[in-house]
Amino acid sequence: MFGLLKERRLFGDAFWALFGQLGSAVALLAGTRILTELVTPSVYGQIALLSGFVALGVSLFSYPFICAGMRILPECQSKQERAVLYRIVTGLTARSTALAIGLLMSGGAVYGYLTHADIWLFVFAGILLAVTVQREMGIQLLIGERRQRGASLWQTSDSIMRPLLAISLVWWLGGKAEWVLLGYILASITSNAVWSLVHREKTDGGKRRPIISRNFKKEVWVYALPLIPMELIFWVNGLGDRYVIGYLMTAADVGLYAATYTIVNEAFNRSAMVLLRIFQPVYFQSFSLNRIKEGFTLLWLWIGCVFALGVIGVSLLLMTKDWVASWAFAKSYQSAAALMPAIAVGSALHALGTVVAQPLLADKRTRSFLIGRVCGTIAAVISIPLMVKQFGLPGAALANPIYYGVEASVLAMLAKPWRMTSIDNKPAIDHCSATA
Repeated sequence: MFGLLKERRLFGDAFWALFGQLGSAVALLAGTRILTELVTPSVYGQIALLSGFVALGVSLFSYPFICAGMRILPECQSKQERAVLYRIVTGLTARSTALAIGLLMSGGAVYGYLTHADIWLFVFAGILLAVTVQREMGIQLLIGERRQRGASLWQTSDSIMRPLLAISLVWWLGGKAEWVLLGYILASITSNAVWSLVHREKTDGGKRRPIISRNFKKEVWVYALPLIPMELIFWVNGLGDRYVIGYLMTAADVGLYAATYTIVNEAFNRSAMVLLRIFQPVYFQSFSLNRIKEGFTLLWLWIGCVFALGVIGVSLLLMTKDWVASWAFAKSYQSAAALMPAIAVGSALHALGTVVAQPLLADKRTRSFLIGRVCGTIAAVISIPLMVKQFGLPGAALANPIYYGVEASVLAMLAKPWRMTSIDNKPAIDHCSATA
């Protein structure tokens, strides 16, 4: 096991992945703590709802193509093939992002006309969507090439600058949602410009492009299409509850819930993301090379780490939730401490479901992956409104373990991570035992 880890450079990957996630987590915690002192729960609720629309645009219109590029990158045999793949992913992502921004602006115009709301909030959200997509594409493709250092530095610098500039603008100009969004935009524009320049590939000048036999555009579309509804489902599971709360309750309740959910979910998500960045590129590479036993060993090491983190994290939060709330939030937000344990269990189940489903992604069975997400979303659509109506904010928190538990169970049954399978998804044969 130690030899496998050393051979696969996982220790180096682990360091930079941990650096990126830890730096981002510290920035998020510090930014949330200061921001809750400067804006009311109602304004924070506005920011959360608009950020949710941005997340929807990124996940639904752009992330499927980015994920396809990251998955196919280990199969590229040359620098020329990587360049072609980059160009295709960039083009598809740019066009889909433009469509997302157009839809967001149209929806914002209609909403502003009907409610006399400020349309500039939606303009800021559209710009934030564009710069966020650029950031995510750059970071994820670096991860696909196992350039963890560059990805971590890009992510960390953006995560530090976003709350820093947002807090500065709010401090100078007042506690309004538009200044927070503008701070996020300026931060990402700066970090994207710097790191895109640093990681820019050298071009071949006027040389004729080589002929590439693989149809990368078709491969990207085949991989990405099932992910499009799946990302919508993921958004509903992760952010849909705040819109139900906003409809049934108030923007201030959204602010309380969103602040609590952000802190708890990000703590689990960041930990799981470190493991994802360490193991997923290597697991995909092992699967592509049909190194069956190596991939199986990596997968179960990964599952064990995620399970242990979940158990430890939930246990610690049960004992320290009041202290965490007093440390992480301003006084007006601390009443939401009771929501933390249920959200923690849901976040741990979500992380576990993601890792047990990796055989589906490695084998490019994204349609099967979609089935698991659909089951989780159906559970969310049913449970969230019922629980919020019955129990209010605690009900929204209690719904998390329900729908993430359903999702994780279905994904495990579909992926069957306990089976050692080959690249064509057939059970692997132990050649020693077969010839005995």
